[in-house]
Amino acid sequence: MPSSSNRWTILAILFFVRTTMAFQFQAVAALSPLMMTRFSVGLADIGLLIGLYLSPGIAIAFPSALLARIFGDRKLVLVGLALMVAGGLWMVLASSWEAQLGGRLLAGVGGVIINLILTKLVTDYFAGREISTAMAILVNSWPIGIALALVLLPGVAAAGSLTLAAALVVAFAAIGLLLIFCFIREPSRAPAANRAAPLRDTPIAGMLLSGSVWGLYNVGLAMVFAFGPALLIEQGYELTSATSLTSLALWSLAVSIPIGGYLADRTGKGDLVILVSILGFAVLLTLAPEWPGSLALFVAIGIVGGLAPGPIMSLPSRMLTPATSAGGMGVFFSIFYLDSVLAPIIAGWLSDQAGSAAVAFHFGAVALIGAVLCLLAYRRFETRAQLA
Repeated sequence: MPSSSNRWTILAILFFVRTTMAFQFQAVAALSPLMMTRFSVGLADIGLLIGLYLSPGIAIAFPSALLARIFGDRKLVLVGLALMVAGGLWMVLASSWEAQLGGRLLAGVGGVIINLILTKLVTDYFAGREISTAMAILVNSWPIGIALALVLLPGVAAAGSLTLAAALVVAFAAIGLLLIFCFIREPSRAPAANRAAPLRDTPIAGMLLSGSVWGLYNVGLAMVFAFGPALLIEQGYELTSATSLTSLALWSLAVSIPIGGYLADRTGKGDLVILVSILGFAVLLTLAPEWPGSLALFVAIGIVGGLAPGPIMSLPSRMLTPATSAGGMGVFFSIFYLDSVLAPIIAGWLSDQAGSAAVAFHFGAVALIGAVLCLLAYRRFETRAQLA
């Protein structure tokens, strides 16, 4: 196990690597108006391209956890980053919409792999020591990467070209690959951690419900950064202004996430933190189309919505043991990816039918209510399991 200072250096590298995944994921939404013009596509097509990045997770989240046991976490992360680079290059060089879809899918396979394995690596390096703090830092890489894409990519495209902006995405992933290759080594594991329990011992129903809470929460969040720029452009904003305003929600989210985790740990009322956060987030999403240019509203979305991720991500740990964690987290992430893939496609189609991206925000509010219902069902299942 590395020393304390080395662990934090390693965490900084893992943080950057996961940021490159978020940066690549958000690139399509940040550049969507330019892509719609170049490839003559609509919001439904953009929604498909956004969702396609996470779609491999439905099939490979669970197998990736098992493959890491065979080949090692470090090797699998390197493969994932190589696929992100290859898929990104494919999109840079592609001239047809169909080729964009292919490149996006390939990059998404890599992104899905590193998302799961980086979480595992942080657990290995910080087991029993500052694990909550380390996980909060890793989770924060997602909103920061998305916000960076919203701020940087439209400006790069305006100053240069869409191709140059897409090349910047590839460069970020390539830097992450070099950092992992040069500085990260396979963490040591206790022998017991290598013995996985049979899948039948995994609390599947509990993981389906907790994964649904996380997935539906992220559906609500995705509506902001995926369709926020389109909503603002409908109101007359320029692309750079629209993406910068939308990014305020993500910067606020990055500040709020560790606060939510601290409040949940300090008060012992994680469920209350989740409920207040999600219900407040749903109200703000409903109001957003009425005040789309409100700086305060976008900041409030990030602050209120950002309180929930920490306590939500702690839900699986209440039912999993070290022997069932691999299978359980595989199920958890599979549900998350299923929600994440379907939501942008559905929201994009609904927005096209209604002629406005405002529908996507209302769709997100409905998904958040679904997350609350899944949380209540999870707690009932957990109670029955404890009594059994």
